[in-house]
Formats: sequence, C-alpha cells, structure tokens
Amino acid sequence: MNIADAERMEGVLKTLGYNRVNEMQEADLIILNTCCVRETAEDKVYGKIGEIKHLKQQNPRLIFGITGCMAQKEGEALIKRAPHIDFVLGTGRVAELGNVIGQLEDEQIQHFVDTTMDDAVEAASRMPVEREGTLSAWVPIMYGCNNFCTYCIVPYVRGRERSRRAEEILSEVRDAAAKGYKEITLLGQNVNSYGNDQEGFMSFAELLKAVDEVEGIERVRYMTSHPKDLSDEVIEAVKNGRHICEHFHIPVQYGTDKLLKRMNRKYTVAQYKALVERIRSSVPNASITTDLIVGFPGETEEDFEGMLDFLREIRYDAAYTFIYSPRTGTPAADMPDQVPEEVKKDRLHKLMDVQNEISLAINEKLVGSDTEVLVEGPSRTDKSVWTGRTRTSKIVLWPYEGNEQPGELRRVHITQAQTWLLKGKLAE
Repeated sequence: MNIADAERMEGVLKTLGYNRVNEMQEADLIILNTCCVRETAEDKVYGKIGEIKHLKQQNPRLIFGITGCMAQKEGEALIKRAPHIDFVLGTGRVAELGNVIGQLEDEQIQHFVDTTMDDAVEAASRMPVEREGTLSAWVPIMYGCNNFCTYCIVPYVRGRERSRRAEEILSEVRDAAAKGYKEITLLGQNVNSYGNDQEGFMSFAELLKAVDEVEGIERVRYMTSHPKDLSDEVIEAVKNGRHICEHFHIPVQYGTDKLLKRMNRKYTVAQYKALVERIRSSVPNASITTDLIVGFPGETEEDFEGMLDFLREIRYDAAYTFIYSPRTGTPAADMPDQVPEEVKKDRLHKLMDVQNEISLAINEKLVGSDTEVLVEGPSRTDKSVWTGRTRTSKIVLWPYEGNEQPGELRRVHITQAQTWLLKGKLAE
C-alpha cells in the first residue's frame, strides 16, 4: 500500500517538473513515505530524519517532508522533534502534495502539517500514477480497516474502510494493461470486505471477475485477506478465473483460540481450518501462505506449542513471521503479561525452523514437474540466471537461454527445490 501511495506522489511530482535522482545528496526534494506497523520501521525513519538534517544544513533550499502512517500518527510532534522537516502529510492528505510543494517553493509557508482524515478514495482517483517497474501494477481498491485487532495501529492511521468505485478501479487496470503491465495486484487492508461500506457496490468476488476479463492482463493477485471475510464466492472466482492466481494469503496470526481472542481476530481455529479445507477442496493446486506473530502478551509455552502443532497440521507453503511489537495507542500495548524479548526471539527461531522444514517439503514435491512462470528478468545477483514467479507465487530461477523476454509466460521444468524458491530449466 505504501508503494502504491508513493507511485501516486511521484506522479504528482512529475507534473511539477521533478524527476527521481539516485542519491539523496543530489535532491532538491526528499519525501520519506513512512510505515509504523512495527517499531523497527519507526526507528529507521528517525535515523533517516537525522541523516537528512545534514543535507538541509548544506542546502537550505532543500524541501523535506514526511508522509504515510507515521506522519498520520505523530503529526506536529515530528516537526517539534526535528524542525528541519518542512511538511507532514497524513495518509488522507496525499492529494494536497502538489499545493504544499508549490507554497514551500514560493516561500509562502515555512512549515505545514495536516493529518485530517480526508477521503483518500477520491484522492487516489484524482492523482496521476508513476509506476515502478514495467510488469506488475499495484491498484488500491479500498483504504482503511474496521477490524481493530488489538496489536494493530492501521485503523488508527488509515481510518475506516472506504471502497473505490469499481469503474475507477477497472479504468486504472485497463490503463495499466494498455501500458504493457501483465500483472495486477488489487490492494486493501482487507480486500474481502470490498464494497461493504457502500450500498450497491460490487462484492470483491464480482470485482475479481471483472478484472479477470480485462484484455492484456495475464495475472491477477490481491492482498490482503482477512480470514473471517473470505467468502466461498471468492474461492469460486479463483477456481474458475482465467488469470486469477491460485494463491491464497490468509493471515492467521496465531494457532490457538486463546490468543486469537486476545488479538480480536473474530474467528476460531476450527473456523479457520474449515476455511482452509474449503480452499483445498475447491482449488487443490492452490498455495496457501500466512502471517504469524510470536510473543503476543499472555503467550505461554503451552500456547506456543499449540501454535507449532497448528502449523504442522495446516502445512503452509510459506509464512511471514514476526515478533510482536507494541504500538502505542493499541490495546495490546497495555496488556499485562508482556513476553520478554529473549523469549520472543527464541520462539521465533523455533517457529521458523518448523515452517522452513514444511516449505522445503512442499517445494520438493514439485521437482520433476513443469510450471508456468511470468518472466521477470535477470536475477539481481547473477545476470546469467533469470527469474519468474508461478501463479502460486513461488519464485523460480533458471539459466538464461537468450530468447526469454520479461512479461512472457514460459514453462520451466523444476530440477531443484529450496525453502524459498525453485530452480529449473526452460521446458522443451
């Protein structure tokens, strides 16, 4: 979502005559588009703010601003802490970027702060987009979240759920397809509840089907899904779609009812397992991935063992694992029984060991098979090796044969499996 926001900001900056530079030292304008989901993200931002202070001293006309979730959360406090910041724009005020930059250039204002929770939906539709890359396009379909999980800051910094109009989304998808983008990822904090906030809107399943029909698109993905809202209609849309990828990312966060309740996740382990069963029954070749949090307040050794048992039973293709990070203003930050940091780290390593073993075993079953990949291009570390991704979101590497082109669909014969990727050669 932050990348999608940044692409819109860059689109605005292009209209003002700005172009991206490779080094901060060369810049006339620096914007930090921030995240505050975890403490480490905030720490990095404060480190960068300090670094940029020296650049402001060298070039007093340099314009420096903070946007994104941390801007929304901290507001005026950021400028009080670091007066060399020229402007702070919250998540709902990104559309004001052009006006603010213009006033700062003309020295009409010295500092500007606005964290009003305005309608980011309308802003997204008005702003031009300068996309990164040439193959994959991020398309926001909604903003905000209504779930208020006890550990999560997102509803406080992104606001309540607001869906974009389907015709605006489809127009953006068609525009991306016309420009050569082959893969579309629909974005929302909880895409499954798309349209619930507006009477007469499409359901998410209907939107998926509509995007699937756009000419020129080869892959349709989406993120993120809340398990409690993943409908059978969405599963059917994936099953019957031409371009909708057979990959379900359904963040469970934890594997016991006790912790799920403390997290306010609004489903039980039994309900989640039933959802996984429906997916695997309907789309047997689908990959399933998840997010997991260890060290949540009140987590005992018994809870953690229950989590590992749950993991061994579900058998995810991959899991994104995190240590619980307290966020000021969320209920979990004030809960008793906070888990010591060293215990969190130990549990994270154990969790990753179990999941890595499962991921490798699942990938090893693909050795000897042929799979379709969307060609992305040369590997970052070795230009003689090319990379692509399967419909099930697995990374595949193979020796470059000289005639592959980014954006093509090619079949690769898998010869080797690793925990996080597959290796092979182009199929005959």
